[in-house]
Amino acid sequence: MRFLPDDEQREFARTLDRMLGSAGTPGVVRSWASGDHGPGRALWARLAEAGVFALAVPEEHEGLGLLPVELTVAFGVLGRHAVPGPVAETAAAGALLGRLGGDPARLWLPRIASGKAVASLCVLSPGGSPYALDADIADALFVVDHDTVRLAESHGPVQPSADPARRLARPLGGTVLARGPQVAAAAAHAADVAALATAAQALGLGRALLKRTVEYVRRRTQFGVAVGSFQAVKHRLADTLIALEFAQPLVHAAALALAAGDPGSVRGVAAAKVAAGEAAHASARTALQLHGALGYTDEPDLSLWIRKARPLRTAWGDPAACRARVLAAASAGPGGLTGWSAAAPGWRTPRS
Repeated sequence: MRFLPDDEQREFARTLDRMLGSAGTPGVVRSWASGDHGPGRALWARLAEAGVFALAVPEEHEGLGLLPVELTVAFGVLGRHAVPGPVAETAAAGALLGRLGGDPARLWLPRIASGKAVASLCVLSPGGSPYALDADIADALFVVDHDTVRLAESHGPVQPSADPARRLARPLGGTVLARGPQVAAAAAHAADVAALATAAQALGLGRALLKRTVEYVRRRTQFGVAVGSFQAVKHRLADTLIALEFAQPLVHAAALALAAGDPGSVRGVAAAKVAAGEAAHASARTALQLHGALGYTDEPDLSLWIRKARPLRTAWGDPAACRARVLAAASAGPGGLTGWSAAAPGWRTPRS
């Protein structure tokens, strides 16, 4: 088992990083939050051209096949740049349709891979959320309800979120695309992909917040010295770094398990999700406090990253649900738990 990204994966990450670094993502995020989706859709097309969404689409539908490791590499960069939109949900929708096949797959998967369709996904379950992310902008809103998949016709009122760039709404009505026992297995697989992609986003976000905070405490002075030289500040930054470093191998291991079709991958994905989500949340709190009064304002771009940390922490599995899932998988033994729906209730579609 190779536990580090290879040269090609690292170059892929560097290419995405350069592209997003020159794309003015803070302005894109602010436009998305205000309801102007033009810049975001243009960025979406560039991400698709780079192959990001094809990573969750089978090759027979113009994708690259489901490549979980490359997906986490890409989504880590997307998190680092706070890219808005239902990126994890689009990847999960690709994984869902790829498992189901048929006419819906033939119709939507090439469009998802090419970036011509923005998709969102809502999986209804006991204790879950009835809301879908960016339902108002999605070209296709897929809803899984027990053994049925439907394409929603409309959505309810848009609900506020902790992150202004995350817009939530209830999907309404819809055309049935598939029905049967195969739907539950496909939905569980899609939820794994969504949770893993969200974990990678959270990890990238946390690293970006830590980097910005370290740069700030080196510049800011008090009593004639940089505040970064204070012991209490050093300890806080070290704790944040350790949490991120511990989360990184969990995310990579979960991607490897999912790529190998390991029946125990559900435990790995849940562990990765809770670790990355908590690490990103801790990074946001550290950034907020060490930036002082500046951290509590919306004007600096820092706020775009801080306000995204909490929703990523709870989307597609809040910490309590993920911990319960790890325990349930451990109790079930090897192969005893094969999907999110088989564990304790409470895994979430986007909620905050």
